[in-house]
Amino acid sequence: MEPFAYQIGLGEDDCRLDKWIAGALPDLSRSYIQKCIKDSAVLVNDKPQKAGYRLKVDDEILFMIPEAAEPAIEAEDIPLDILYEDDDVLVVNKPKGMVVHPAPGHYSGTLVNAVLYHCKNSLSGINGSLRPGIVHRIDRDTTGALIVCKNDRSHNAIAAQLKEHTITRRYRAIVHGVIGQEDGTVRTTIGRDPKDRKKMAVNVDGGRTAVTHYKVLERYREYTYIECQLETGRTHQIRVHMAHIGHPVLGDEVYCGRKTPYKLQGQTLHAMVAGFVHPSTGEYLEVTAPLPEYFEHLLHIMQR
Repeated sequence: MEPFAYQIGLGEDDCRLDKWIAGALPDLSRSYIQKCIKDSAVLVNDKPQKAGYRLKVDDEILFMIPEAAEPAIEAEDIPLDILYEDDDVLVVNKPKGMVVHPAPGHYSGTLVNAVLYHCKNSLSGINGSLRPGIVHRIDRDTTGALIVCKNDRSHNAIAAQLKEHTITRRYRAIVHGVIGQEDGTVRTTIGRDPKDRKKMAVNVDGGRTAVTHYKVLERYREYTYIECQLETGRTHQIRVHMAHIGHPVLGDEVYCGRKTPYKLQGQTLHAMVAGFVHPSTGEYLEVTAPLPEYFEHLLHIMQR
């Protein structure tokens, strides 16, 4: 990984050093960050500090993330909700709270650990030993359909469809507020937020084109149940776009900032449909992941 450099601005100060880095680099675990701080891989104003150091405005952080050999990822007998499987592809229904692939500090309990056990040696290797079979990803607290490739030929075919925006990806979400129009399109660029490294933002320098189509499925007193179809697949795209138009996803701890009366684990966002041209047959295949129980229960409560 490249060195991470950042200058603390107003509103980001008076935060513990380790906590701030964990927010800015969410793929790294707190324990891994604390070890790096202890090993002087993190400098504040060119000096090592303790994990509990309270940041100040204009502090300059330099995180020289250690180059490490990729560890051997263990296959783990973790149950998988398999939606479709053949010799080329596997489509799984990822549960809430599961990380897709290993990263520093998260080398077990991931979807990859589970898929390694299930598929044995039948996985593509294009993305390296940490991401075998993984051609795309969804956020830890987003549920739903995720495509895994069992060989390099299938991986290349699915990756090409992703690049050409021909894969169907339809999501279900509950958002704050009542959307008036029946449908709409959000078209912006999305890139890393220069003021908060743990977030993505619209229309920033270096951002890439992002397009989300949405339609209303049901309106409630304070919320709207919608379907979103991705034309592109940027990091946090639906979450960023819905917040941008004033209807953040319910439960989103990063982009929402609104209180909710419901006990939730992250955003109410579900990847319901994945459709693609099969790498071997050339026929269009569409797989549906049923709404998770918590999501169905939430909709039932809102209908009262």
